[in-house]
Amino acid sequence: MSIAREWFSVAELAAAKLPDLPPSEKSLDNLARAKWRHNPAFARQVKGDGKPVWQYHVDLLPKAAQLRLLVVHSTPANDDADPAAEKKKALWARFEALSNDQKAICDMRLKTVTEADELLRSGWSVTAAVELAGKRHEVSARNIYRWLGAVHGLDRDDWLAALAPGSKASAERSACHEQAWAFIMSDYLRPEEPTFTSCYRRLLKAAKKEKWSPVPSEWSLRRRLNAEIPEAVQTLARKGRDKAKTLFPAQRRTRTHLHAMKAVNMDGHKIDVFVRLDDGHVTRLMLLGIQDLYSGKILAWRLSDSENKETVRLVIGDMVERHGIPDMMTLDNGRAFASKDISGGTPTRYRFKVRDEDPQGLLTTLGIELKFTLPYSGQSKPIERAWRDLASEISRHPICAGAYTGNKVDAKPENYGSTAVPLAVMKAHVDRMIAEHNARPGRTAKVCAGRSFDETFTASMADPATIVRWPTAAQRSLWLLAADRIRTQKGSGEIHLFGNRYWSRELNGHAGRFVTVRFDPDALTQPIKVYDANNVLICDAECVADTGFHDAEAARRHAKMRGDYQKAVAAQKRAHARLSAEELAAILTKGEEAPAAPARSAPPKITRLVTGNLAMKPAPAEQMDDEEIENSFSKAMAKLTGGTSIHQFPQGNEPVSSEYGSKKNGRV
Repeated sequence: MSIAREWFSVAELAAAKLPDLPPSEKSLDNLARAKWRHNPAFARQVKGDGKPVWQYHVDLLPKAAQLRLLVVHSTPANDDADPAAEKKKALWARFEALSNDQKAICDMRLKTVTEADELLRSGWSVTAAVELAGKRHEVSARNIYRWLGAVHGLDRDDWLAALAPGSKASAERSACHEQAWAFIMSDYLRPEEPTFTSCYRRLLKAAKKEKWSPVPSEWSLRRRLNAEIPEAVQTLARKGRDKAKTLFPAQRRTRTHLHAMKAVNMDGHKIDVFVRLDDGHVTRLMLLGIQDLYSGKILAWRLSDSENKETVRLVIGDMVERHGIPDMMTLDNGRAFASKDISGGTPTRYRFKVRDEDPQGLLTTLGIELKFTLPYSGQSKPIERAWRDLASEISRHPICAGAYTGNKVDAKPENYGSTAVPLAVMKAHVDRMIAEHNARPGRTAKVCAGRSFDETFTASMADPATIVRWPTAAQRSLWLLAADRIRTQKGSGEIHLFGNRYWSRELNGHAGRFVTVRFDPDALTQPIKVYDANNVLICDAECVADTGFHDAEAARRHAKMRGDYQKAVAAQKRAHARLSAEELAAILTKGEEAPAAPARSAPPKITRLVTGNLAMKPAPAEQMDDEEIENSFSKAMAKLTGGTSIHQFPQGNEPVSSEYGSKKNGRV
């Protein structure tokens, strides 16, 4: 058994009724004042209720009193907790947390205490040994007494840890009201990150109203906070989950099992440089690129004014054209990367509504296994590391002097906004910097082993074990053109896209249906490719241009094209309907006799009288139109001429009747 406590006050010793000690508290206090209090190693003052209280070490007591305390304040030997082992562990844990300067102080103290202890063992008195050791090491006697008390009762090998500066490992926390502690912790552990001093001022104000007592000093509560609340909890409460996540070590993933073009990752980075576009507009551009995971090489890149699906498609096309089709691709879950044009048909896209009738995206059509990273997780995309290197190389280059914006709002250079880099110059500059980034030797990655990214990539591609798929001629249209799912017009089946009209006669059979069109956004007047819902090519639809209202030449061309279309349709019709109607009828009537003529029906008993025009009363002339008047006039002339309404004029030298004219005067 061992004594659980080593320090006692006069009141506690008097209450224990220890043998060989005065029975009353006053007499015991007089004894302590006369014999115990002058030894700093075995006497100390601690904070009490209102005034300091003196405490004395158990080694000052007579043996009988120590035995009594051993019985009263002891822990069972078979208890799982070993106080000596726990104390030893606490001492060395505190020592390991010290800085190098503090550990040097412990070495100096150990030399002083060791010399004083050797003098005591050789027969010197305590006073003489302490004074001599103090003179040799230039330390006050009071400090040596205090250090001797700190190592008293400890094993020799624990003295170094026991002499550590600061509070003792067994020191107790200052008492604090439970509600007061809860108040200041709830106030401090907020996302607004208030200072501890302001929280403590509010605590004192609340404690005065609620009558919370005791409330320790600010520094006592600070020490308790750091001792009881882990750093991760404080970071989570004050700085958020993303910041707390960085306290956990990042996963380190090896790439030795990969090869070139086995897996790639893609992301965008906004360049901190003002760029002047061709139309005069000044803006910052987005750099979109794809990196090979095995070698770290940047495979393809493009500049754009935003992170959009068209540029993403073009960058993927550049990579496939130059290096082949990868097996896996890791993308950010942004709108540009997760759009249906890029990843349509992927069930794990987790963005936009997934429908069965959606067109297949570019990556899905190429058979690339798609993986999405967690939002705001740079560790999932190694290309983020490449962007960090390139950001300084590109943005702070002398070419960008005066156009550099700074990487933070409060980090703008003195010449901020004084100029802008032309777009053509910026594109050439980015190309050079990325080429230099890929060709730089001395890379320390395990797969590089001192080589550049280019050399590592080339060596892996040349390995016979590396198998890379290459696109076919038909697949090249998938990334050179963008896809969109639209409905064709009823009737002709023409397609309206970005104000243009596209048509081919194959679209007649798909009028009013949804189709997938692939087009080049930079050349909208070129033919577009039209696919059905199963991604089967229907046709190449030409752009139908609008013409002026009085453009005769355009009208002639349009009429000719329409005539050609009608001729082509007629030719197709003749090709399919090769038999005429007469030939069909001859086939149907071959070998059949004509049916007999049907018998005439008997006339009816009562027949209708036909009166003709004579029985009709003529209409007044004012109600007749010109045609009716002309007909009536012709009928009248026929009656006058005996039924002949047309007079024949004489031919050649035939005489002309005097009734109509004279040959002499030649008039009719």
